[in-house]
Amino acid sequence: MSEPDEETELVHGVIEDGIATLTLDSPANRNALSARLVGELTAHLGVAAIDPEIRAVVIGHTGSTFCAGADLAESAREGGPMRGTERLVGLLRQMVELPKPVVAAVDGNVRAGGLGLLGACDLVVASRRSSFAFTEVRLGVTPAIISLTVLPRLTNRAASRYFLTGERFDAEEAARIGLVTAVADEVADALDPLVEAFGACSPQGLAETKPLLTAEMLADLDDRAEDLAHLSARLFASEEAREGITAFLEKRPPLWSVGS
Repeated sequence: MSEPDEETELVHGVIEDGIATLTLDSPANRNALSARLVGELTAHLGVAAIDPEIRAVVIGHTGSTFCAGADLAESAREGGPMRGTERLVGLLRQMVELPKPVVAAVDGNVRAGGLGLLGACDLVVASRRSSFAFTEVRLGVTPAIISLTVLPRLTNRAASRYFLTGERFDAEEAARIGLVTAVADEVADALDPLVEAFGACSPQGLAETKPLLTAEMLADLDDRAEDLAHLSARLFASEEAREGITAFLEKRPPLWSVGS
């Protein structure tokens, strides 16, 4: 897997008609949550938060994957997942606290930590080409931090099934269980009506309405993020997880899998 050039921007920002469109553009590692990508996305969101001309934020992507979750190769080089986990917590909190609606526009695959971004968004639109999976259990870890933003969106039975099996599911199923807001053949067909609606909304109305929707999620982030970060670090350091991650990077079944 090639590394992005240090001079290459990994998140592009464009502001048009009151909408800040942020595009994740690190297809070489499937838009994984590297330090650089998270840092650039955080910076763009910071600008959007204070720019009075911006009514809402849309997060899209290049390539076939919206976000593959943690950058496992970078985590191995850093000596563990804790730094990446702390960055993810900060990013999720920023998205939830942003005083403007945040919309994810998905036209491809979303895996593991990438689903945490969807949970932190206020709305999610997806093409029928998209697919989703909580793959952590297949690596020997758990969707610890992202549970804080994802579980409030899902039905209990769906969370149990997809957290525990790591199965892949499609956009229609994602909408049925509450992860996705709207599905269409093309992302724009689902996104455009939302963008038009935001144009008719008061900035003050949006800023004061969003906290009504996010108060419980923010409280959970305050109360549980630190403990879940330590849980994640402990699991990533385990023998099973080391084998699971190594097998993933080597594109083979892990030794502890059955029937592979």
